[in-house]
Amino acid sequence: MAATHILPAEASNDPDWIALVREKVAGLRYGVVQLVVHDGRVTQIERTERTRLPASPARPDYQE
Repeated sequence: MAATHILPAEASNDPDWIALVREKVAGLRYGVVQLVVHDGRVTQIERTERTRLPASPARPDYQE
């Protein structure tokens, strides 16, 4: 289910932070883009990117 978020009028007219969010999301395959808000204003944008490795088959003959 998709969440719907309504932004205050002054924030929705601010193309600078929206452009930054789009830039952070573009090309992100796995990860999180997090907005930090203080007093109703976006003050920080964080991007955490994950690198997913392909699953390797189990090796029952492996010994340490």
